[in-house]
Amino acid sequence: MAESSLPAQLAAAASSLSAWELVAVLLGITYLLLAVRESLWCWYAAFVSTGIFLWLFWEVNLLMESALQLYYLAMAVYGWYQWRHGSRAGRAPPAAAAASRPLPIATWQLRTHLLAFAAVVVASAGSGFLLAQHTDAALPYLDSFTTWGSILTTWMVARKILENWLYWLVIDSASIYLYLERGLLLTAGLFAVYLIIVVFGYRRWLQQYRHQSA
Repeated sequence: MAESSLPAQLAAAASSLSAWELVAVLLGITYLLLAVRESLWCWYAAFVSTGIFLWLFWEVNLLMESALQLYYLAMAVYGWYQWRHGSRAGRAPPAAAAASRPLPIATWQLRTHLLAFAAVVVASAGSGFLLAQHTDAALPYLDSFTTWGSILTTWMVARKILENWLYWLVIDSASIYLYLERGLLLTAGLFAVYLIIVVFGYRRWLQQYRHQSA
């Protein structure tokens, strides 16, 4: 196949954009903006956006990314419940749980971060090897890294761990290359926007964490 110029590749990618991808992208941005504000509505946007991305990733043969969306669907429900009922959820009668305070922002110690990073690397290496050996998955190791990293970090968001925003900086940067390589131009653009929002998200949550600590 003859090599094509970058403008030609971008034009071809733009022509292949679907209305569903656009909807998923807009909902994805909405989710993150609402998450920055700690709004429960972010989980509704996440659930619908995830359902669309599940189908899109399956269509372009990103198997791990497609499987990840199933986890995101479950986490959208879990995150809503955690944010709605706060730290007392599951340990109080329904009436008391409904009146409980929102889940506070928390942080992890350095040891916890090191263990989390090591777990992501080991899981990525293992699943990447299996995908490379037994499937025709595209970019199996990078696909695995963004998948396992996202699994961990999405759980951190649901539990309101402050450093989730720093994790997303790394994961979203890797995801941009992954999606550009597979021709998902709008999705790559979404993650570029994510990088900007993530910076503001970290600053806002950090201020809120300091306020609640005081």
